[in-house]
Amino acid sequence: MAGPGGSNRVLVEVFYDVVSPYAWLGFEVMCRYRSAWNVDIRLRPGFLGGIMKESGNQPPAMVPKKGVYMGKDLKRLAKYFQVPLQSPKDFFGTIIKKGSLPAMRFVTAVDMEQPHFVEPVSRELWMRIWSRDEDITQPDSILSAAQKAGLPSAEAQRLLGLCTTPEVKDRLKQTTEEALNYGAFGMPIMVAHVDGKPHMFFGSDRFELLADLLGEKWMGPVLPGQKALL
Repeated sequence: MAGPGGSNRVLVEVFYDVVSPYAWLGFEVMCRYRSAWNVDIRLRPGFLGGIMKESGNQPPAMVPKKGVYMGKDLKRLAKYFQVPLQSPKDFFGTIIKKGSLPAMRFVTAVDMEQPHFVEPVSRELWMRIWSRDEDITQPDSILSAAQKAGLPSAEAQRLLGLCTTPEVKDRLKQTTEEALNYGAFGMPIMVAHVDGKPHMFFGSDRFELLADLLGEKWMGPVLPGQKALL
């Protein structure tokens, strides 16, 4: 099975936004499996708000019964995936009203300038909004997440300053448009490039199908003998 450039490794793009708890689950699983599967993982920070608007979708919690189910479901998922998910007390204020645009612009700036910090910065932002019920929209909040991720303070400040530049805004829009072009209507999506063709999988519950496409084995959200990163 040929990956990009004729190599045996398959490129899997992971499009995500830290406003989504399901994207966190998908993100962590792909980070865990990159050492077990013959894949190259490319993290693609995008903007879920833009995808929802352009696709005509709406958050599941906007449908009352889905919202009730989601609250119960996330508790089960947190245990199963070994990810410390906790719904914010003010869900609508935190997720729907505040959203994640400042955070995702920062992650995009990190991706452009310090790509090896994308994973830990994204994880710390998820920890803030979806584990500790903390803000991710204010500059001090973003800088705190960057510090916990190990990004030097001066560099974090510089990257924060880049968030208002056309280059960063356009990059985030471009990544979001790429996800839409693959067929995204939400996040996360995983796009596996196999034999020159992209195969898009939506959500955090299609790993068996992704594994089947890759000719790999799915062994659950935490690999046997592997400790979760959280």
